[in-house]
Amino acid sequence: MLNGAGGPGGDRGQVTVEFLGMLPAILATLVVLWQLVLVGYTFTLAGNAADEAVRAATAADRGARQGACQDAGRDKLPGAWEGGADVRCATGGGYVTADVRLTVPILFPGTIGFPFDVTGHAGAVEEEDD
Repeated sequence: MLNGAGGPGGDRGQVTVEFLGMLPAILATLVVLWQLVLVGYTFTLAGNAADEAVRAATAADRGARQGACQDAGRDKLPGAWEGGADVRCATGGGYVTADVRLTVPILFPGTIGFPFDVTGHAGAVEEEDD
């Protein structure tokens, strides 16, 4: 029996063939979108870690400021980002700053990362001791 396409079986399976042809483009698009999500999430983590670090540094005594800054900066980071985190605080002119540097993972957090880092920066006025 012939169908409307003019031959036995006609265009049966055509959608499957077209989907398989487009599958690499679809997968590449999903991989790129996932990587962009990881970059954005790393920026968010770096900014939040810097905020937490500077908040803890301003509340700590001058002698314990760097340790409190580093502990607070790493405290809220997920394990995959925590290991490569570089947290630094500085004080000057009544102002405390915190810089957090994180490595952006490639596709899977905890594996290899890009050769560039994402930086979060925060600052606050130094609290006076009473």
